[in-house]
Amino acid sequence: MTLEIRLFPCLTDNYGFLVRDQATGAVAAVDTPDADAILAELERSGWGRLDLILNTHWHPDHTQGNAALKAATGCEIVGPEEVRRAAPLDRAIAGGDTVRLGETVLEVSDAPGHTLGHIVYRSVADGLAFVGDVLFTLGCGRLFEGTPDQMWASLQRLASWPDETVIWCAHEYTAANARFALSLDDRPEMQARAAEVFAARERGEPTVPTTIGAEKAFNPFLRAADAADFAARRAAKDSFAG
Repeated sequence: MTLEIRLFPCLTDNYGFLVRDQATGAVAAVDTPDADAILAELERSGWGRLDLILNTHWHPDHTQGNAALKAATGCEIVGPEEVRRAAPLDRAIAGGDTVRLGETVLEVSDAPGHTLGHIVYRSVADGLAFVGDVLFTLGCGRLFEGTPDQMWASLQRLASWPDETVIWCAHEYTAANARFALSLDDRPEMQARAAEVFAARERGEPTVPTTIGAEKAFNPFLRAADAADFAARRAAKDSFAG
C-alpha cells in the first residue's frame, strides 16, 4: 500500500476522507462535506498539510468546504467542471485524466447518473477507488440529473474492476439499503449479510469500505439483469418505506 486513508463522519450521514501518499507525505481530502471536521481530523492525524481536494461532483455536501479549506491550507482543488456551480475549483478534470498525489497516480473515470458530471478516482496500484455517490454499500445514488441508462453504464464500469478493489463511498446508507435488498433477495447469504450490517451499525461501526466482489454478490443494483431492470429497482428504492 502506498496510501493511508482516514475515514471520519461528517454532517448527518456523510463520510470524510483524508488520504496520504506514504512516499512523499502529500495529503488529499476526497470531497469536503464539512471544513471544520476535515481540519480537526487533519490535526488529529499529525500529517501537517493538505495539498489537494478531490471533488467527485458538485452537490454542496461534497463541495461546501472547498473555500474554507483553500483559505486555511492553500490546497489545490480539482474535480469535474460542474463543481463551479457550487464552489471554487482550480482545475477541471474528466474521465481519462489522471491526478497525482505525491507518487500515487489516480485514474479518473466519468460516472454520470447521480449528476451528469460525476467522476470517480481509482488507484490501480493500491486496488482502491473513491466513488462518491455512484456506488454505495448495498446501494447506489439517486438519479438527480442522469438517466437510468447512464447510471447503469456507470455501475457496469465499476463492476468491471477486479473483485478485490476496495470501494470508499461517501455516505452511511447501508442499513436502509440492506432492508431494501432483503425485499428483493431472500437468499440465506443475503440475510446473513444484512445481519452483519445491522450489527455493525448497532455497534456504531462504519460499513465503508466495501469491495466490488461483495457488491456484485449482494448489491441489488449490480445484480440487476439489465438497464431496464436497474431502472425498475431504482424507482422501487426511491419509494421504499421498509
